[in-house]
Amino acid sequence: MTPSSLHSLFPEPEMPRVAVLLPLPFQGTLDYMDPGLHLLPGDIVTVPLGNRRETGVVWDSTQNLPADLATRDNPPEIAASRLRRVIGRQNQPPLPTSLRLFITWVAAYTIAPPGMVLAMCLKAHLRGTDAPDLTGWTAAADLPENLRMTPARRAVLEALSNYRQMTTSDLSKASGSSSAVIKGLADAGAITSVILGSKLPFGRADAAYCPPRLADEQAMVATALREAVNNACFSATLLEGVTGSGKTEVYLEAVAAALDAGKQALVLLPEIALSAQWVERFARRFGTRPAVWHSELGQKARALTWTACMNGAAQVVVGARSALFLPFINPGVIIVDEEHETSFKQEDGVMYNARDMAVLRARQANIPIVLVSATPSLETLTNARSGRYRHLELPSRHGGAQMPETHIIDMRADPPPRGQFLSPRLIDALNTTFARGEQGMLFLNRRGYAPLTLCRVCGHRFQCPDCTSWLVEHRARGILTCHHCDHTEPMPRICPGCASENSLTAIGPGIERITEEAQHLFPDARILVMASDIQNGPTAMADATARISRREVDLIIGTQIVAKGWHFPHLTLVGVIDADLGLAGGDLRAGERTVQLLHQVAGRAGRAEAPGTVLLQSYSPEHPVMQALLSGDLATFMEREADQRRPGHWPPFGRLAALIISSEKEAASDQVAKALGRSAPQGDGVQVLGPAPAPLALLRGRHRRRLLLRTRRDIAVQPIIRNWLACVDIPSSVRVDIDVDPVSFL
Repeated sequence: MTPSSLHSLFPEPEMPRVAVLLPLPFQGTLDYMDPGLHLLPGDIVTVPLGNRRETGVVWDSTQNLPADLATRDNPPEIAASRLRRVIGRQNQPPLPTSLRLFITWVAAYTIAPPGMVLAMCLKAHLRGTDAPDLTGWTAAADLPENLRMTPARRAVLEALSNYRQMTTSDLSKASGSSSAVIKGLADAGAITSVILGSKLPFGRADAAYCPPRLADEQAMVATALREAVNNACFSATLLEGVTGSGKTEVYLEAVAAALDAGKQALVLLPEIALSAQWVERFARRFGTRPAVWHSELGQKARALTWTACMNGAAQVVVGARSALFLPFINPGVIIVDEEHETSFKQEDGVMYNARDMAVLRARQANIPIVLVSATPSLETLTNARSGRYRHLELPSRHGGAQMPETHIIDMRADPPPRGQFLSPRLIDALNTTFARGEQGMLFLNRRGYAPLTLCRVCGHRFQCPDCTSWLVEHRARGILTCHHCDHTEPMPRICPGCASENSLTAIGPGIERITEEAQHLFPDARILVMASDIQNGPTAMADATARISRREVDLIIGTQIVAKGWHFPHLTLVGVIDADLGLAGGDLRAGERTVQLLHQVAGRAGRAEAPGTVLLQSYSPEHPVMQALLSGDLATFMEREADQRRPGHWPPFGRLAALIISSEKEAASDQVAKALGRSAPQGDGVQVLGPAPAPLALLRGRHRRRLLLRTRRDIAVQPIIRNWLACVDIPSSVRVDIDVDPVSFL
């Protein structure tokens, strides 16, 4: 018989078909044939794509999404004869089920390609680096007969009997013995070297290492959080506490409960710079440093941490918003610290709010989440008041410290001298503070020397060539720069408009200009400037905070980075240079954000025994925001904010989604924006605003137009937007970005 006739009698069994999600901007999965690998959902595989190889994940056949988030129908099935084979399964544990479901939900909610969400999870793995092996010690099967036993040696052997295998540093810490004692036991044959696995940049946390002494109300809240972790099911809790109330020490007890249960914990922080002081506090509590995750980590450390999350070696991870997509194998609790911070929102690529998506991930993993803030967002407060979240409060500062006294300086009645920005009253208060040997802080949320430079002769203003924004002068570096696209050019000596010399003048203050004025007013003061473009990373920020703690600094001058969670016990005076700065513009959250920011800044003062004072320089002291800060009654202010938003269905009482149309050609942006405007959805509880030029109508060389969809709370925006976009032909030269639940309206 011929081979073909044999094949007809005994055909090869058809290989099973598997769906693979690739970390690419495809709208769904691609089908491949499983060549006998017995692949299951979650397996990380290598597959052919065109003439190259790609890493992907075998995906689930069902999405388990509610109807309003479900994507369009699946495309027609491709014949098996046209499918290519999976090349191989990678030597990694499968992506956990809860993480796969989370990726699917995030993609559906944000209307983003699921592969782009997967990319945020796989990025560290795709660029991974093999980790060096970590060695340690284990006890020999039989002790040598002539072994000379000492108390130190006995302590080492007892530690190994409890833990079986330990690194040199862990064994030394557990036994209280030196590395020389350990080496002596090895030379005597009492312990032997073993390979423990991949070398990790963090150790094993001990929940019982240094338990805190909690006040009564702190202990009650800590007990409630521990119970939530021990219940091992989804719950959401708002932990609200005044600045200095010990919120961090309290929520670390939830982390301790997760460790006791053998589970992992994730702590999200809004700023990379916060991690330095937080990590030190964690180490004092648990005896080791946690795994850290942020954009400044080297690729080797990122790959190690990614793998450690996958195999459970990373017990606790503290990180920025992207840490939410790490592949935790056994999560036990998620903490979102400073939950109100807008930096939890990613504004490009997949536009998601890490605070909201953290709640979603906790729900998918069936674990508790704790949202922490001294100034909770109106969204979180509304969820707490409606009963969706539990609300726990710490109304008093820890250790008997008192909240600072707040005073408003009316700049109309007490202005500074011409060309200066510090009022006489603030100057006097700083001099008094320095005389007492205490520290002061000046806050201005504006980097650089001046926000605008113009020519006194012809009025020429220096504008970014790629954005609708003025160039900011950074005098110390002799440059003009755009804080939106990072365009930079040297500071000219003559005006490019009229060629006049010495005619350029700085308009308004940045912190460099405030520093210049402070150096003139307080020549003997030791001044430290804190801003993201100066302390640009955790290491630099750790050095700065250490200097402040050692009292090597008299005056701190900073931007918003100084408002977030710092504890400086000798800081007693905070002066806000331009308290009205955040109130300009039409942002519906302007008042809320300004109250939160300035209250957080004020909370840096008087956190120890010495009382604190806050001075707000304002040209509008009668503004409700200033009055709320003066009285300290933020709850009433937030209730008024809610009353103003509720009738118009503004968040959190309605839903918003923005469509941002952009192109390098202005006419193309206008054409698509107008077409979308003509096709705008209509109906009860649905309204479309626009199209209109974005406030930053030109950004990074792209002309931008915006439309804003607003609906009632009970109407989902995702199906409306999908149907809306399907009605308009969008050319490849035009990009439409979708921002569900926008935070910025630029």
